[in-house]
Amino acid sequence: MSFITTLKTRLTGPQTSKRSNGSAASRAAPAKLEHPNLDELLVIPVSKEPHEERLRSYYFNKGQFLSRQERWEDLTQIVIDEDKHRNASGGGMPVAELLCQGARSDVVALAEHLLIDGAPEENRPLSEAISALENILGEHSDNHVIATIVAMAHLDIAWAWRGTSSIRDTPARNLEAFDLHCTRARQVLDPFCGIELDSPLVTSARCALLVGNPKAMDRVADDYEDLIDLAPTQQRHIRALGHHMLPQWFGDYQKLELEARRTAARTQDIWGAGAYTWAFFDALLVDPKCANTLDMPFFLEGIRDILERSEDQHNANLFASYTAVSIPKVAHLCDDDMQARSALEQIQKAAQWIMSEHLHELHPLVWGHAMEGFDNQARIASIDALFKQGREKANQVFMGVFGEQMRKGNALIFTPQGLYVQQA
Repeated sequence: MSFITTLKTRLTGPQTSKRSNGSAASRAAPAKLEHPNLDELLVIPVSKEPHEERLRSYYFNKGQFLSRQERWEDLTQIVIDEDKHRNASGGGMPVAELLCQGARSDVVALAEHLLIDGAPEENRPLSEAISALENILGEHSDNHVIATIVAMAHLDIAWAWRGTSSIRDTPARNLEAFDLHCTRARQVLDPFCGIELDSPLVTSARCALLVGNPKAMDRVADDYEDLIDLAPTQQRHIRALGHHMLPQWFGDYQKLELEARRTAARTQDIWGAGAYTWAFFDALLVDPKCANTLDMPFFLEGIRDILERSEDQHNANLFASYTAVSIPKVAHLCDDDMQARSALEQIQKAAQWIMSEHLHELHPLVWGHAMEGFDNQARIASIDALFKQGREKANQVFMGVFGEQMRKGNALIFTPQGLYVQQA
């Protein structure tokens, strides 16, 4: 007996009927449950540390370890190999960038900690840590990997000063520090061309540094086109392009839509329509009114193409939580714009088919991150707290989308073949 046949038998149960006095007796409908027991009625595996998180942690920790041991030659060779082969996590995070994040993490964490305390410019340990990185660069002046680590450390520190608030809400001294660190980061990377090196790592870093470059407006689209063409399977770059095409940075809504469409055309053999969706993924959360320019059928087609091409459950959780949690959280910003609000509501409705057709393992950490709008700058108490927060939110969504079935006492069983409902 096949798996599907066995499962359907289990779900539907044996066919029985009751007769009394020669007439069929109808079965009374079960009373509705006011508070369904999700532990019994929601059947889906829960992963505390899915493959995506394990892979990210492994390479981040490896980069951190090698830098602490000052094994710069070993780190450089590993990063070059990973960059050359375009290796990335299922979520599109390049392994070379994960290694470099780990390598600079101690300095960046120190800066962030001191900024929370409020007086980083007066603290010797931070100056000494930055100087130590600069000294390593001086000893390896022709090493583009170490240059990228140092440049991105300066950029991370710049963002720690800058924060994610609007410019008008940021103190002048913080903006000055942001500009100084961005300027130094550009100086460090100036000798290296990512295209000549065939290096998505360097090209991505140069694109990230556009935010601190007053002359970036005319080159941002071309720079991102070069980057995406170097590593078209790494969707993180397409997401960054969409973000930087917003009016608050280097573009406008029409340019965002144009670049999303152009990128989708160039990467059609890899993503189908998916690149169009990736380009709008973060942009919609940062500025939901860009939904006015959205080609909704194309965007939804892109979600389907991405999920059909995904090899694990990361993207299923990503888009389920994106549509059910992140988009509703920003929709109120469009209360005065009915066209954008309507578009966002259509995206929210996609949660039901995404969860029914593609979700069969729950990753609460992704759902917790969705509650923060997938903002990597957001501060969390701990991974355990994020996991708990994400699990609770996912349960709320399951109740919101499938609650009527569970209130009838029906069990929802999420499988790789789709959602099955076991009648009470």
